[in-house]
Amino acid sequence: MEPSELLKKVRKIEIKARGLSSHLFTGGYHSAFRGRGMSFSEVRTYQPGDDVRNIDWNVTARTGDAYVKVFEEERENTVMLLVDVSGSAVFGSHTQFKEEYLSELCAVLAFSAIANNDKVGVMLFSDRVELFIPPKKGKQHILRIVREILSAQPKGRGTDLPGALQFVHNVLKKRSVVFVLSDFLAQQYEDALRILSRRHDCIGIHVWDRLERHLPDVGLLRVADAETGEQIWVDTTSLRLRYQYAQTFDQHLADTRALFNRAKANFLSLSTDQPYVQALMQFFAQRSKTVAHG
Repeated sequence: MEPSELLKKVRKIEIKARGLSSHLFTGGYHSAFRGRGMSFSEVRTYQPGDDVRNIDWNVTARTGDAYVKVFEEERENTVMLLVDVSGSAVFGSHTQFKEEYLSELCAVLAFSAIANNDKVGVMLFSDRVELFIPPKKGKQHILRIVREILSAQPKGRGTDLPGALQFVHNVLKKRSVVFVLSDFLAQQYEDALRILSRRHDCIGIHVWDRLERHLPDVGLLRVADAETGEQIWVDTTSLRLRYQYAQTFDQHLADTRALFNRAKANFLSLSTDQPYVQALMQFFAQRSKTVAHG
């Protein structure tokens, strides 16, 4: 992609994402994620009913009056975006390719995060870690993330999701919110996900194209595996073949959702022809209820 074309795309995504993120932020992002805990705010005189465990004995001894520590929720989070840039992730057929959809989605999440004064980082992965940008704040940092996703030229074509999850587990020392954006065409990552979700708040966002579920009836069609390059001919006039094709996709989706549930991580599935902001707002609203009762 030419630099001028890339800048034009980044600018277009920025304008769209900033507008959408305001809806997403007011629609639940702020209340969907807890901060890292409680931080000290101030001391005040003891009042009947205060928890005696919060008495500041140093100030009390110095002044001769009982004082208690006042705490407030530490709202700032660290948000990490794990973005699948493997061969299957760039496939697309309708309004936009997965990589463009993922770029927009990441931009909206990132702008929502910085509106909440959160830090945002990104890791691009295929069958290896392609790029890691540590979490920071600021508009220019977010635009760099969008630019890197759009211009990614991965060296690998496969998907090492366990390795990506392990890498993030090693580099994130404090509890963070981790979004994993992928089609989850990977093997044996449940253990790594379970370990990551014990320390961090993990959300899987499954991104897929309609052609991955609905095989069109167009006669003989040569198809290629996006990650291995292997090609075969298929007869798309076969109703049975198209049914099995859809069933395979549905089973993969059900298995992935169940895997995330077992790992105590959240999961959301989005088609690239589906508006994502409404789906995210519903998801965050549900999370807000869980947080409120948690």
